[in-house]
Amino acid sequence: MGFTPVNAIPPFGVIILGAGASVRMGWPKLLLPWNGTTVIGHLIGQWRELGAAQIAVVHRPGDAELAVELDRLAFPAPDRLPNPQPERGMFSSILCAANWDGWRAEIARWAVALGDQPHVRPGTLRAILDCSAQNPGAVCQPEFGGHARHPVILPRRAFEELKSSRDKTLKLFLKRTACPSVKCSIADPGLALDMDRPGDYVRAQVQSSQLSGHEKT
Repeated sequence: MGFTPVNAIPPFGVIILGAGASVRMGWPKLLLPWNGTTVIGHLIGQWRELGAAQIAVVHRPGDAELAVELDRLAFPAPDRLPNPQPERGMFSSILCAANWDGWRAEIARWAVALGDQPHVRPGTLRAILDCSAQNPGAVCQPEFGGHARHPVILPRRAFEELKSSRDKTLKLFLKRTACPSVKCSIADPGLALDMDRPGDYVRAQVQSSQLSGHEKT
């Protein structure tokens, strides 16, 4: 079965989670070089190519270096969302995006994307979007190695539930949501690799290069 054409996928928004402190990396992960640009530049470009109707970047307050890079990328200032309490973890950034009133009215689903997975293949993201298009009322997640991975795609009903959620993590929220859940099994090892430390960054680059080479052959 082929992928659903991009223009046939219901409008979707993307939340790029970029409010982490990058302590273990020792350098802001979103600003690391990647594929001729930066990690954040690559992620934004990748989702735009996939047809995102709107992209929001959740960031730490006063992140001047990221602001400079987003300016360079001509990323819209209104779509930059400061998380007032980034120390509360990733889920606080997701809640920040869910309660934001700047989303376009036509958006029907939201992809929650980690800021440290530029090595995930475009085909993997397209497969997740295709799964979501075929299951419009369900939470869709890729699955690799027997575990659910990111990015997660949330339908409108789940996104609305987020606004009043008292859960501590996305994992707990997904267990409690009234929406059904669909797992999409994808053979992309990049789904299991997060860039937390310098060695992870090197491995991600190698993995991305190898996968790109395979796709070209």
